[in-house]
Amino acid sequence: MRDANRGITFKRNKIMRKQINNLMIALAFVSTLGCLVGCVKQEREKSRQAQTVISSTTKEDKEAIKQMQLAYLKEHEKEILDFVKAQNPKVESVQIDWNSMQIEESGNGTPQGGGYNLSISGKINQLENTKFSVDFYLEDQNSIPTIKKMGMLNDIYIEENGGWKIFS
Repeated sequence: MRDANRGITFKRNKIMRKQINNLMIALAFVSTLGCLVGCVKQEREKSRQAQTVISSTTKEDKEAIKQMQLAYLKEHEKEILDFVKAQNPKVESVQIDWNSMQIEESGNGTPQGGGYNLSISGKINQLENTKFSVDFYLEDQNSIPTIKKMGMLNDIYIEENGGWKIFS
C-alpha cells in the first residue's frame, strides 16, 4: 500500500512540475509580448512627437536656428582652424566654406537613431583641389554645436589624377 501511494505521489509531482513549467513558459511569453508592445508604442509616440516638433517649426524658425548654429561656428573659427591644422603638419592655412554647413541624421543601427551630425567643409593651403569636413555631434537638428563635440569623420583629401587621395 505504501509503494502504491508513493507511485501516485510521484505521478502527481511530475504532473505538477509539468504544469508549473508550462505556466512559467506562458508567463515568459506574455511578459515578452508585453515588453515588445510597450517598446513599439514608445517608438510610435516618439515618432509622433518628432513629427509634431518638425511640423510646428516654421521655415523662419528653421532659418533662425541655422543662423544661430552658423554664428556659433563663426565665433569659434580659430578653434576650428587650429583643429584642422593639427590633423596634418603640411596644412598651413584653412579656408572654411561657411555656405557648406549641413545637418544630417546619424544612423547607428537602432530605431531611435544616433542623433544628428552638423558638418562644415572647406579647403586647405589655398588649393582648390583639396577638401575637408569638420563634424559636430548634435542631440537634435535644432541644437547649437559645441567645440567639445568637434571631430573629423574623414581625412583631408586632395584630388590627383582624377581621384581623391588622402592629403599627405
